[in-house]
Amino acid sequence: MITQAFILGAGLGTRLRPLTDVFPKPLVPLFHKPLAMWAVEACEAAGCRRFAVNTHHLPEKWVGFAAGRDVTFFHEPVLLETGGGLKNIEGWVEEGSLLIHNGDIFSSMDLRKLTAAHEASGDEVTLAVRSAGGEKRISLGENGRVEDVRSEVHGLPGTHVFTGIYCVRKDFLKRIPADEVIAVIPAFQELVREGKIGAVLLDEGEWMDLGDVESYLAAHRTLALEEPVHPEAVIGEGAVIERSVIGKGARIASGARVTDSVVWPGACVSGEVTGKVIT
Repeated sequence: MITQAFILGAGLGTRLRPLTDVFPKPLVPLFHKPLAMWAVEACEAAGCRRFAVNTHHLPEKWVGFAAGRDVTFFHEPVLLETGGGLKNIEGWVEEGSLLIHNGDIFSSMDLRKLTAAHEASGDEVTLAVRSAGGEKRISLGENGRVEDVRSEVHGLPGTHVFTGIYCVRKDFLKRIPADEVIAVIPAFQELVREGKIGAVLLDEGEWMDLGDVESYLAAHRTLALEEPVHPEAVIGEGAVIERSVIGKGARIASGARVTDSVVWPGACVSGEVTGKVIT
């Protein structure tokens, strides 16, 4: 069983502005929990008990995150990219394998299928992929092996979507140069050439990249993760709430109307709001 996980939390979230002027993208609330907490809980369901999180933008906002859990933060004053961030935690990683989960996506996929397949395979890296839902940058052969990444190794067309969730053995980190700002993709492509990278198809469950405000709002309309109105929200007499999520401590004034919107914890609405995020 894989018991350690790395939550990628250092992204800038530029496409989600102005929401990410308030929080780092992984801490933007999805229903009544930070997006990254859904990632932590998905990893816990797969058996993980210790976590590393890298930070960059608004690092002070992470104070108190996942309190009571074994979480170590790695702040990056200079953003190290996906590969450099992974290399930066190498001293923290124990022997065995590591589950990696982008902190800015939501998934209800069964990650136990990923971790079990990785441990059984002997591969250095195993990617979780989907048949649809995004740009297809992973090329899988008939045997389920990864035969190209971004069509840059053998020129093969993409067949599957990379979910941003994968497993690596600790030895994989040796492939990433130290003290460099670098993506993890070149190391994946090196493994393609050596035939040492596998994939698991996880089409069951939800998978969403909440990359912009519209997709963020759409997630709250289509998912049913928690009760939409937090029990500690204050809803005034005669207020109307339609297809909206109201956060903890939010105040909806008497007679106000909130439609297809998300009201963050502590925010206030006094009039009519449609299709907006109120921070």
